[in-house]
Amino acid sequence: MTKEALLDAAEAVLSEQGTQALTLTAVADRAGVSKGGLLYHFPTKEALVRAMVARVIEEFDDLIASYVASYGDGVPGAYTRAYVEATFEILTGEARAYRRWSAITAAAADPEQAEPLNEAMRRWHGRAPADDPDPGTAMVVRLAAEGLWEVVSHDPGLFGEEQLEALRQRLLGLLER
Repeated sequence: MTKEALLDAAEAVLSEQGTQALTLTAVADRAGVSKGGLLYHFPTKEALVRAMVARVIEEFDDLIASYVASYGDGVPGAYTRAYVEATFEILTGEARAYRRWSAITAAAADPEQAEPLNEAMRRWHGRAPADDPDPGTAMVVRLAAEGLWEVVSHDPGLFGEEQLEALRQRLLGLLER
């Protein structure tokens, strides 16, 4: 059993049953391994949560990087555009990965567990002003995307596909001014 499969099992437990259900026994059962097999890779629940947080941060960083590359690295405003596109890919993608994010964020409620996510937020939202033609608008757009993510994580059916696409276009349009 790979670490990735164990993380997938832990995310499924969180997503389907909530943070209270996240136990090493539940994850081992979901993954179809012995508890000892799980403990070999993740000796504590905290280690498991840390690994889940690290994985979602890395995946979002990679998604942003792929969009930045498509715009052209160093192009003014490329990062904020990439942030918006990555956010909407997660919000509208087939996997609906925002559910995983919200579950993992809830699991990492302990300040020590949440610190990697807090550091990522500082990095994602603390961009140098020179990176965008209009730094104030870029900040507002990134924060609006973040707020949308939060709202959708609480009520996934609130916005339909067309509404989300219109919001995406509107946020990207704000960066054109």
